[in-house]
Amino acid sequence: MRRHSCFVFLFCGIFLPGILGFPQTNTSIDCDSLLPNYETEPQTSAPPYIIAVSFDNFEPGNEVQVTLEALGDAGFKGFNLQAREIDGDVPVGTFKITDPNTKGLECHNMTNSAVSHANSDVKQKITTTWIAPNDVKELQFIATVVQNLENFWVGIQSKTLTPTHSESVNVTGKSKRKVCFSV
Repeated sequence: MRRHSCFVFLFCGIFLPGILGFPQTNTSIDCDSLLPNYETEPQTSAPPYIIAVSFDNFEPGNEVQVTLEALGDAGFKGFNLQAREIDGDVPVGTFKITDPNTKGLECHNMTNSAVSHANSDVKQKITTTWIAPNDVKELQFIATVVQNLENFWVGIQSKTLTPTHSESVNVTGKSKRKVCFSV
């Protein structure tokens, strides 16, 4: 009887999460393509989710609050959220993990360069903080959101955020003053 009980617990712990819904383990969303490791194709309809940001402009070191939210009662179980330069394909900046439903990911050897779900609970909204790096251009936050194993949306975008720059220094960091010599 004892051996039978151990088998039942082992079976339930390994297989039941995947059978009942969003798997607890081995569920990942690729850092580059933002595609989950599923056999199904992403939805092409308008996503029932939005990405809201606390600022339109940023400077290096600024903290920007980023919220991923379901519209209506859509809810979501999984997600991957990154900041990317316009037309860029790698994450920029880092996330400060502040929501217990989130965890940081390492993409391109950068710790917390993306944020993802920490559990398979249905969420209506998550909030995180992004820290702006140096030398970054206009960017957007981009996400993949997984409602369930059959329904997920890839490439959900926030509005564009613009870096603010000092006018007294040019791109190389050198002063714009002219030097005159008299003979």
